[in-house]
Amino acid sequence: MNKGFVSTSLAVGVFATAFAASAQDCGRVTIASMNWQSAEVLSNIDKLILETGYGCEAEITFGDTVPTITSMVEKGSPDIAPEAWIDLLPDVVRKGLDSKQLVATPKVLSEGGVSGWWIPKYFADAHPDIKTIADVLKHPELFPSPEDPSKGAIYNGAQGWGWTGITTQLFKAFKAEDSGFVLVDTGSAAGLDGSLIKAYERKKGWVGYYWSPTALLGKYPMVQLQPGVPYDEAEWKRCITVANCPDPKPTGWPIDRVVTLASAPFAKRVNPEVMEYLNKRVWDNNFVNQLMAWMTDNQATGADAAKHFLRHNQSVWMPWVSAEAAKKIHESL
Repeated sequence: MNKGFVSTSLAVGVFATAFAASAQDCGRVTIASMNWQSAEVLSNIDKLILETGYGCEAEITFGDTVPTITSMVEKGSPDIAPEAWIDLLPDVVRKGLDSKQLVATPKVLSEGGVSGWWIPKYFADAHPDIKTIADVLKHPELFPSPEDPSKGAIYNGAQGWGWTGITTQLFKAFKAEDSGFVLVDTGSAAGLDGSLIKAYERKKGWVGYYWSPTALLGKYPMVQLQPGVPYDEAEWKRCITVANCPDPKPTGWPIDRVVTLASAPFAKRVNPEVMEYLNKRVWDNNFVNQLMAWMTDNQATGADAAKHFLRHNQSVWMPWVSAEAAKKIHESL
């Protein structure tokens, strides 16, 4: 997933005993599926687990981050947003948590949503001395620009992406042009992916913006460059996220917090074991990358991937559920 990043000091609460169920039946539950692969497969995993393991009548609804979370705060529906990137809508999420219209898990992605500049793993293995942005900027000859091989190239994202503007500001902040680099406008998601895939197939140097989890990183292993400086929230707000700011300073990247949100009415009425499942359900980015790559290679839907996941990764999901639910899910497979 790629979205403009909004930094916030929002503290995310956890599901607490205050939301104990008043009924033992799960009943009907609506699950929001966002329009990217990782959210699509997770919503379908939740549907299968809640239906077969906990006896829910689960229905998937489709939407995107802003309308889904806003509806949960204002209308109490849908019941669950399995993969909510809460830093994209900090004020609304804070309002929902403070007014007790929402509850949230600590995390869904163990590493959070990770954005930054990356190099291919084969290149990192061949050049163990290149670990930071400063290391890259010492060697423009290792990352030749397709238009002018005498210059190094740093590949940017699509127009309209929040991170495309941020990469432009960071390019200035780290004085990459003074080090002999140019910033390449790839024009689109396909253009960015194409530049990386072309370099990978030829085992050439490549450095540019990307994010995790994504299917592409599941198929083409990448290593994130360390910024070499700590994340400066004040600088991020002052200049890095402001397109026309003339004097950006180097800073590290923030991490997007990705959690499951549930509406408070649902959390209050549902069997406590369902809430316990949602609270335990967390997986790491690399695993999600691999699953998304499988989806892409097999042209699989989220429902296909959910079944594949449950059949072949019992060691991952069984700790999430109760022993009774695990038995029911296993038998259903």
